[in-house]
Amino acid sequence: ARCLPGSPPPQPLTEPRKLTIATGTLSAEYVAPLQVALDKGEFKKEGLDVELKVLPTPDALPLLAKGDIDALWAAPEAAVMNGIKGGFDIKWVAANFSPDPRSKSGLWVRLKEGESADHVAMAGRRLGTMIGKGSVIAYPMEKALEQHGGGLADIQYQQLGSADVLTALQNGGVDSAWLLDPVWRKVDGRQGYAFLGGQPQGEPLGGMLYGRTLLQDDIDAGVALLRAYIRTVNSYFASDYKQDATFVTYLAKLLKSDRTILQSTPSLRMDWEIRSGTTTRLQSAYEAQGVAEGTPLPESQTVKRSLYEEAVGHAPSR
Repeated sequence: ARCLPGSPPPQPLTEPRKLTIATGTLSAEYVAPLQVALDKGEFKKEGLDVELKVLPTPDALPLLAKGDIDALWAAPEAAVMNGIKGGFDIKWVAANFSPDPRSKSGLWVRLKEGESADHVAMAGRRLGTMIGKGSVIAYPMEKALEQHGGGLADIQYQQLGSADVLTALQNGGVDSAWLLDPVWRKVDGRQGYAFLGGQPQGEPLGGMLYGRTLLQDDIDAGVALLRAYIRTVNSYFASDYKQDATFVTYLAKLLKSDRTILQSTPSLRMDWEIRSGTTTRLQSAYEAQGVAEGTPLPESQTVKRSLYEEAVGHAPSR
């Protein structure tokens, strides 16, 4: 999804609103559009006073459902789906990004004797992951495992700290791992390691989640927030933004990250559109991991696209 820079134009609310968006981190690249929108005054142009608050998803979910926070920048993880089944009024309202085709963020394995990247026996392997079961990576991981004689139920999970995942893979503590940007660069091209697959191209797996406040009580503010977000993507992240050295320097400072590390991986494909069937595929993977509760939810109970559609100028359907 792309429009011209500066679009959609601001439509300031008649009365200013103060909104709180929870996010698990302020330094990850996928949070950059929110940080830039805040820094460049895109939220203010809509009459919004936005605060970004660092909160892990499990802590943020009940607050979102109660209306104590207004939005959550995260993903429709198993905890979110189980929360909706339990009565939480939460929906995924806008996407965040998909990877560049050059990215190798995803499932990596230490090859055993006689194995190659095309032929790896994954059943029974120990997988190191920062997130554990119930994360959206279950879906791309399932796809990668199925191509190599394994499945989500056929591997052992070992949850590790972000700094420990790579170390465990390198020293044999685990024999496979889900490596994020820019960690995978440490093993890329090295003998004995193979990349088996990552997040699907062109399919975002996270983004903005709204609770009751912006879904029901103040829909205009919910649309305004997405309008500012979409305008930021169109204005600053529409192309390969890492080709602009000045912008990379600015982004590194904003995210409090190392400029060289930021530039070492391809640009993310920032994208607000939620693909059809994503939450169905995610729930299937959660079920395979044994972390889904009850019957899978239809998309009508997990996704609401009408707010970003209204933000880009389509007639509101309320």
